[in-house]
Amino acid sequence: MTARMKLALLFSGLFAIAGFVLVALTYVLVASNVKSTDISTPADSKSFVKTCAELGANGAPVDPTLKMKCGTLLSHSTAAAAAAQRADMLQTLAVDALLVLAVLTVAAGFAGWFVAGRILRPVRCITAAARAAGDGDLTARLALGGPRDEIRELADTFDGMLDTLEEAFAAQRRFIANASHELRTPLTVIRTRVDVALAKPEASIADLQRMGEDVRAETEHAGDLVEALLTLSRSDFGPHREERIRLAELTRRVVDRTSAPGITVSLTGDPGDITGDPDLLERLIGNLVDNAVRYNAPDGAVTISIAESDEHTVFRIQNTGPAIPQEEVARLLEPFTRLNDRVGEGFGLGLSIVATIARAHDATLDVLGSPDGGLDVTITFGQPRGPIPADTDVEDQLERI
Repeated sequence: MTARMKLALLFSGLFAIAGFVLVALTYVLVASNVKSTDISTPADSKSFVKTCAELGANGAPVDPTLKMKCGTLLSHSTAAAAAAQRADMLQTLAVDALLVLAVLTVAAGFAGWFVAGRILRPVRCITAAARAAGDGDLTARLALGGPRDEIRELADTFDGMLDTLEEAFAAQRRFIANASHELRTPLTVIRTRVDVALAKPEASIADLQRMGEDVRAETEHAGDLVEALLTLSRSDFGPHREERIRLAELTRRVVDRTSAPGITVSLTGDPGDITGDPDLLERLIGNLVDNAVRYNAPDGAVTISIAESDEHTVFRIQNTGPAIPQEEVARLLEPFTRLNDRVGEGFGLGLSIVATIARAHDATLDVLGSPDGGLDVTITFGQPRGPIPADTDVEDQLERI
């Protein structure tokens, strides 16, 4: 049984129940308010009494109580007629009301069928769009008009979901294509180096050693790419563990092991207590510092500041690299995206991993192109949760910064 049929039957059933209750109440009210005495005396009652009174005329013997008996008989007859008339009236009322109720119930069923069809029409459109989406077509949209009721809200939500799915699938296809391309490059180089070495009838030890070095370098390149992809995938599922972390201490460790010849790296501000996955946050800071150092001007600078308040902890990093058009900045957050002058450097996953890790920690990421060149990246973390580690001294940390 379809939903439309169920709604029509429900509508007619409710109408029938309400109608039956109304008929029953009407019957009870009429029966309780209309008495037999309210019904008028028959029109020939006076002539009946006169006939009874004249029975003793002309000297004929008559029962002296004849007049009383005739009156009693007339009274009883009138009462019986009134009761019969009342019962007939109530029966007629009940039968006619029930017949009318039956006809109106059928009409209410057809009306419910029509109204349910109008109400469920958008649902059929949603079903068709969902079926098309299941078959891989994410371009269908409902664009439902009319008043903003529950059905309209459902349709708008469904359209928004289709928009999100279409963007996600497009991003996934781009990601797979780019990942395949990035992995194909080192594999092609490895195969070429091996083919060149095998093509020589008498390859020297130097040739084999050079081939081994090339294969090792490309293998490490592919391994780094796989590691970056795994980090990106892991970040989508959120933190695996949460700990109370001091951003300043974590950032100092990352800066100390970063090679930055000719680049000045400075760290200032508060300790920055937050809660999160230490491994993912270390990767986030490492990617930001690595990008700020790699894409910097000669003898440039990287400035890192941490500010905390009662509600937020703000991590900000700026560099003095080349100027980046603002329209290109948002594109840098997509996987495998690099600017034209950065082809061949890295995988284009650094900032996309940063964005994913920030999202996994419910943090806000803002990336702006500095007017003087370089990027200005700000990450705002929420209020920390959990106890402060007992072995960490705030004053000592501030001194180290």
